[in-house]
Formats: sequence, structure tokens, C-alpha cells
Amino acid sequence: MKSERLVVIGNGMAGARFVEELLARNGRDYFEIVMFGDEPYGNYNRILLSGVLAGSHEPKDIFLNPLQWYSDNGIKLHAGVRVESIDRAARLVFGTDGVIEHYDRLLFATGAKPFIPPIQNLGSESGGRFKEGIFLFRTLDDSLQIMRHAKHARKALVIGGGLLGLEAARGLLNRGLEVHVVELMPHPMAVQLDPPAGSVLRATLEGMGIRFHLGKSVAAAMGNGHVEGVTFSDGAAESCEMLVISAGIRPNVDIAKAAGLAVGRGIMVGDDLACTNDPSIYAIGECAEHRGQTYGLVAPCWEQGQILADRLTRARADAVYAGSSIWTKLKIMGVDLVVLGKKEPADEKDEVVTYADPRRGIYKKVIVREGRLTGAILLGDSITAPRLLQAFHKAEPIPENPAELLFALTSAATQTSAADAPDSLQVCNCNGVSKGKIMEHVKAGCKTLKSVCESTRAGTGCGSCKPLVQEIFEAACGGTAVEDPSIHYYVPGVPLAKPELVAKIKELRLRSVSAVFSALANGKEDVKSKIGLASLLKTIWGKDYLDERDARFINDRVHANIQKDATFSVVPRIYGGVTTPQQLRTIAEVAERYQVPMVKITGGQRIDLLGVRKEQLPAIWNDLGMPSGHAYTKAVRTVKTCVGEEFCRYGVGDSTGLGIKIEQKFQGMEAPHKIKMAASGCPRNCAESMVKDVGVVAVEGGRWEIYVGGAAGSRVRKGDVLCTVDSHDEVLKYVGRFIQYYRENGKYLERTYDFVERVGIEKVRRVLIQDSEGICARLDAEIERAAQAFEDPWKKEGSNPIHPSQFAEVLEVTV
Repeated sequence: MKSERLVVIGNGMAGARFVEELLARNGRDYFEIVMFGDEPYGNYNRILLSGVLAGSHEPKDIFLNPLQWYSDNGIKLHAGVRVESIDRAARLVFGTDGVIEHYDRLLFATGAKPFIPPIQNLGSESGGRFKEGIFLFRTLDDSLQIMRHAKHARKALVIGGGLLGLEAARGLLNRGLEVHVVELMPHPMAVQLDPPAGSVLRATLEGMGIRFHLGKSVAAAMGNGHVEGVTFSDGAAESCEMLVISAGIRPNVDIAKAAGLAVGRGIMVGDDLACTNDPSIYAIGECAEHRGQTYGLVAPCWEQGQILADRLTRARADAVYAGSSIWTKLKIMGVDLVVLGKKEPADEKDEVVTYADPRRGIYKKVIVREGRLTGAILLGDSITAPRLLQAFHKAEPIPENPAELLFALTSAATQTSAADAPDSLQVCNCNGVSKGKIMEHVKAGCKTLKSVCESTRAGTGCGSCKPLVQEIFEAACGGTAVEDPSIHYYVPGVPLAKPELVAKIKELRLRSVSAVFSALANGKEDVKSKIGLASLLKTIWGKDYLDERDARFINDRVHANIQKDATFSVVPRIYGGVTTPQQLRTIAEVAERYQVPMVKITGGQRIDLLGVRKEQLPAIWNDLGMPSGHAYTKAVRTVKTCVGEEFCRYGVGDSTGLGIKIEQKFQGMEAPHKIKMAASGCPRNCAESMVKDVGVVAVEGGRWEIYVGGAAGSRVRKGDVLCTVDSHDEVLKYVGRFIQYYRENGKYLERTYDFVERVGIEKVRRVLIQDSEGICARLDAEIERAAQAFEDPWKKEGSNPIHPSQFAEVLEVTV
């Protein structure tokens, strides 16, 4: 059979996914495939652009198919070539730079283009599309340009309070800007939400710092050459240094209309997804209009792509597209919002159940017609979402009391499980993975959760669907699931448990993260493993560790704790919580000089300067003249103390002096996780020593009890008594011995309380007190070597950055 020539206009979410589906059905046996893409890249996940802008994803991490993928699969891709016209009679596609391709069948997957409201003075006098500081938010290049400009701006205004507009606003807020959102409707996300839900969402976002101008439209942009603000249609004005337009989309149909195809709002197609007036041409995605409806979400694009691939490869030649059930999820850190189907009842026959708790940011609503769920809004409750999604997609009768969909009023045993959901249930919205696809891959041999996620991409986007993926995987496996060996790896990218990994690192004298990947992972770097390896290598080699900055999390690169708005928290070292009037004056002066938004006493008795911008960090450290408190990394943190016997009438030991000694001895020391410590001057335990990773408590007779493995966070655990000693020196010895033993044997990100329970306190005592394994002298020497290797990073790098971009932001994409 002679292959036909299939030309695809569009290399975005719809076009590239269709080609993937075609290849999965042996489409190369039927077609020679040619693609056009406006952007000079392979296919990337447009859903995650908001994550790139917010800083939760790196640009290079959102690519699905790099350029090499196309050539590897025999696809001719014209990357960065825009289609200008088609000749239906000659069946030719004309692209920029003189590119011409013949087709037997043609697919429009041209997506949508941003809607630009009629705003005066947007254009640039120099001939550019917009004046400086005005951006659209649609493509990766848009995101990168916004991120570059945001480094030099203080205030941004976003036009559009819909899904993308709010995600853009949250991203800019993460980058430290003051953010205003202008929305023509009376509440955000008016297309998806009813007024009560919109009001709750607004309050939630305002609590994060976003400011709203509702019921308003922008009449004109102010400024010559670069934007300086906007004027509203009511005559009011608002200044800004950035203007981001995200006011909705329109199907991209200009080429189709010029070619004489039937076009309404989109390119009109039938149930076979062929154009209604040319059966050799098809359209899917945002550019297509089916039964009078266009879809601006990715799930219908993928459904259409699957059905068209079935038809063209004869896998299911009679497959038809009957429309899609719509559901939406807002991807904003700190906001859980899922919207399904209709937002309002159609008439009095519909049953509506609502629950609202605005103070806690919760709003729930379900709409039921004839015993079936036809719509729902779920804001501020991520737990209920999977149950609602299953009820919505199954289209089966729901409980007699619809409130049971919002609240678990029956026993857990009667609740709908993922195993009961239909195969069509969309599990991963980021990558378009259905329950059926997960089941197929399990049947094909994927017997570990990791292998299922890698082969289907489920759970590899924003990660919110991971629990549902696991539930479906376990149900599909039954009793055939096998233990994933990677659960024993210290880091996922190097197939060794910690003892073997440490032994190999020492044997081969691997002193950098890249050297470990080269020697122990066949040269394949794994981004998720870099931070853990960097910490381990620094623990092993101390000063001899070769630091590679890309192996460090942002906190460790700039030695401050990043906050949700992309500013930083600076905590200077105040040993034992004891300070002086001069230190307090210095901190106050620095806070005033740099207009620090918040000064707070921490739970560990330290002073925290919150809201510091990245470029301010070196100057603030220099002016403070105090060492780093290491409140930002997986290391020894502070030592909380009470006043002890020096002032307290109940004190029986010098807890303040001992706390200072402990903190000075072990400050900043790397570990598998953070180590919080405390010293109490009597068993009244005012410093909460018994619930710290390491705590010491003075008891009668001048003695000290040493506690290990305590916790008082999301989990509460009283520490185990390691031993009782007679002096400060002995406390330092046994505390150091425990820290080093934990550093050597703890799993990455395993807190001491989990470590002590896993190993057992009896064994810990035998090893560290009785020296049952003969390693105590070595542990003492190693901890002393680590202590001697300490350098204050603020003093070292504040005036002499490791890299020019250490305290600035450099954006680049390498694919």
C-alpha cells in the first residue's frame, strides 16, 4: 500500500499529540508525515508555562518531544516556519522562507491566538508590536520575555481575571512584584465560577497579595517608548512597569478562512473531524468548531487527536467524536480549584447543593439532574476532587443524597474508588493520561509505580494527580506489583543504596556531582538527584568537595530561604538565642535601610528578616556583619535555650552556655535533613528539648540527659534518651557522635526521628555508647574534621560571588 502524505499545521499540544497517537497505531505504515511549527522548538507542555513563570518549573523541563524525536521517528518538521497559505486545488502548503509541501491529507492544529482588547497606545514608536514592558502570555518565548523584564520591574498589571490571567498574576507575585489584575466581569474566572465562588477565590488571592480592579476595562496604555501605567474606561489610572495581556483566546482560523474552508467561530468539522466542505482536510484542538462548540482546554484536543488517529489508521475506522465533558483546574500554588461541567442549574429540575466557608477559603457546589452530576465547583478542598471527577465522568447514578459527593457521609467502604471509574477518566490533565492508558501499560509489563509514570508521563507534570495514579496502579496490578528497587536508592538517578554509594564515592574519589553521574549513572544526569548528592559529597569531603552551583537548590546557592513570593528570608546567627543591644540596633537599622517588609522572632529564638529581594542579599549581609544562621538548608540549625541556672530559680544547669557551645561547634554542618536542637536547664523543659532532633536537659547532680529523634512539627514524638553524662564536653562528644552517625547512615530527606525509629534506639546506644562496631573514634574524628572545615558563606560569597548570576537571574533554554 502506497503511503499518503499527511501535513500537520501546528506543533503544539494538539498537533504533536495527534502525531504521537498516530505513531502508536503504526501510522508510519500509512503516512509520510510533515509538520509545521511556528516556534523553533520541539513540542512543549503549554499547561506548565504558568509553572515556568512562577519558578516551580525550569523551561527545559517542560519539553515533551525535543527536535531529535522528530527525526528519530521519520517526521519532517519545519521548526520556526509559519504557514502563510494553502492551495486546496493543488493541495499545497506554503510556508515562510519559500517552503512548499504537497499533501494528500491536511490537518489544521493551529490552536488559538490571544485576544487583544481595543486598547489605545499599545504600540511601539520604534516599529515593534508593543511598547517596552507590554506582553502577551501564550508561548514559551512570552514567558521568558516576561521573566526577563520582571527582574527590573516592581509593579505589574495583568489584563484578564480568567484562568491564564490569574496564573500569570501568581507567577509574577512569586517573582516579587506588586501585582494588579483588571477584569471586566464582577469576579475572577466568571466563565467558570458563580458569584459566591468567585468572591471566595478573590478573597483567597487577595490574601496572597494580588490586587483586583473588577468591573473595569483598560482604555489606554500610558508612557512613551515603555509602559508607565494604564487609564481605565472610567477615567481612573494605575501606574505599572509591566502590562501582561491575558484576556482570552480566539481560534486561529485566518489561513483556513482565506482558503475557503467553512469557518464559524472555528474551522467547522463533523463527527469524523473532517472539514464540512473538504473531506481531505481535518481540524482538531482550539481551532476546531464541532457541533457549534469550540474548546479552549487541552483534554478535548487530546480526545479529538485519539479519535482522528483511530480513523486514519483504521484502528477504529468508525470512531466518531461526540463532544467532550469539560473540566478545569486552576494551577496556582496555594489554591485548590476544580470546576466540572455547568456552573449554574439549567432550570428548577436541577438539584443544587452548596457549602461555603469563606473565612477558610472553601466553597463547594454540585448540580444534579435526574440523578446524574452535571456540574460542580470545588474550591479549597483537594481531597474531594477525585470522587467528583469519577462521578462526573462515569455518568452513572449518584447517591440519593447529593451532599455525599461533597462530604463523606457514608462509610469509607461505600465510597467510589478509582478502580470503579471508567477507562476514559482523565487522570493526568498535564499530560492527557487516562485511566485506560495506565491500565494498558500495567498489562504490558509495568509493575512498579515509577515505570508506569515514566512510560505514560502520568504524574510528571504538576504532580497533583500522583495519589490517583498510585491508586489506579495498585488496583490494576492486583497482587502482581513488585517492589521498585529505586525506593532503596539514596537518590533516584544513581542506582545504589547509601552505603554502596558512599563506598563507591570514596573508592573512586568522586568529589563533584557531575563526577558521580559520569562514573555511577552512565553519564546520565538527573536533576532531582543533584541536591541530595551535593549534600552527601560535602558531608564526605568537606573542604575538598568540588562545588557545582547547578547542583544546589536556590536556597543553597544564595544562602537564604526563598519565600512563596520569590523574596528571601534572612536569619543571622544569634548563638543560643543570646543577643546584645548592639546586635539588635544593627538588625533594626538594616531592616529600616532596606525597607524589609517583616521582622519576626522565629520559633527557634532567632530574628528573621522577611521579604528581602535577591539582589539585596549581599549588601544586607555586609551591613549586618553577622554570620549565617543556616535557616535555609538541610543542615544543623539553631540551638534553642532557656536561661538556665544563671537566672532561673529552677535551673540546675548552664543551658545557655551549653547551647552556645553546641551551636558554635556544629553550625552549618550538612546532613540528610535539617537538625533542630535545644538545651534546657532543668526537667521543666522550657526550651522543648525532648521534642527536638537533638536535645539536652539538665538534671540534679550537675548531669545532662541527651535526647535524640524528637519531633514537634506535623508529627510529634518524644525523643529517646541516648545517655546521661556529667559535663559539657561529654555532651559535645556524644551529640557530635550521633550527628555524624546520622550523617553517614540517614537516608536523604530522612529526619532524625524516622532514622532513630528505623535503626532502633537500642542499636544506636550500642554503636555510639558501647562502641559495638568499633567506629566511635572514627566518628569523633570525622565530626571534628567537619567542624574545622566550616566557613561562613555570607562572609565568603557576599562580597565575592561564586558566579556573576548568583544574585541575579539569567534565563535561557537549552533543548
